[in-house]
Amino acid sequence: MDVDTLSDVLRAVRLKGAIFFDVETAAPWVAEAPPAKLVAPAVMPGIEHVIEYHVITSGSCWASIVGDSQEPPLQIAAGDVVAFPQGDAHVLSSAPGMRGSVELSLFRGPEVAAGLPLLLNLDGGGSERTHVVCGFLGCDSRPFNPLLDALPRVLHLSHTVTARSAWLMQFTRFAVMETKEKRQGASSMLSRLGEIMFVELVRNHVEALPDGAKGWLAGLKDRHVGRALNVLHKQPARAWTIDQLAKEAGLSRSALAERFATYVGVPPMQYLQKWRLQLAASSLLEGTANIATIATKVGYESEAAFSRAFKKTVGMPPAEWRNSRIALSIAGRPG
Repeated sequence: MDVDTLSDVLRAVRLKGAIFFDVETAAPWVAEAPPAKLVAPAVMPGIEHVIEYHVITSGSCWASIVGDSQEPPLQIAAGDVVAFPQGDAHVLSSAPGMRGSVELSLFRGPEVAAGLPLLLNLDGGGSERTHVVCGFLGCDSRPFNPLLDALPRVLHLSHTVTARSAWLMQFTRFAVMETKEKRQGASSMLSRLGEIMFVELVRNHVEALPDGAKGWLAGLKDRHVGRALNVLHKQPARAWTIDQLAKEAGLSRSALAERFATYVGVPPMQYLQKWRLQLAASSLLEGTANIATIATKVGYESEAAFSRAFKKTVGMPPAEWRNSRIALSIAGRPG
């Protein structure tokens, strides 16, 4: 069976869900979120990159990136999801153009430290009410995250454009139930729900890409580039040559090299090197395997060659990088 390349990347970059905010509002209201890098150490200690998303369960509101006139305010309604993959500061509000104050203290409370949903009430006194469930997703951005690089600043999934909207509404109802009841295991359940929801967001984004789109996600849809990506992810440790890869993809070597670079942004062998380093980074953080074993597993002929490539990309040797990441994660844990 062929490897699901998107799932392969999501595993390797260690996608992980985090706490939810359960927000009840009455117009007029505004909530401003700071850049994700400012809250990442509190909501997901030891995680490099954090994505915030919002599910509208009832009512409607407006979402916008702070200070970006190129991205107009987006109206979102019940059943919609909006996410900010690049971690931009953003605003949710009852009307477009509103600004609020950033409350960093919300991210340092005991509920957040314990990974529990936090209930918020933004009551402007009006009759128009909106309910929003907010969550966070963490992932590795280094050494290489081709998905993150390919995603836009705003991802929007409308309940009106997908046949799977019924599934999404089930998700929102279940998420609301879990946040309100705070049953045992709620934090873990909400985290998994967030991860599944994000995959659905990405899949819908890929399906909606126009003809002629470029980037890693568009490459997955291309017959030849997608096949090349698939075999590279299926056998990353293989000593691939461009001729072998071209044969698998059904193109000449020159045609594959050009087509692959046009979509993905780098030549096939350079992509493979980057991907091997990400696989190695994931192995470094998930187990106790020694550096030599990991180097061999991802396709390097020697530990020294792997260590040189890793340091060149990440800025420190593999063992030092692993220790620093583990220390960050431990330092951010409550109690």
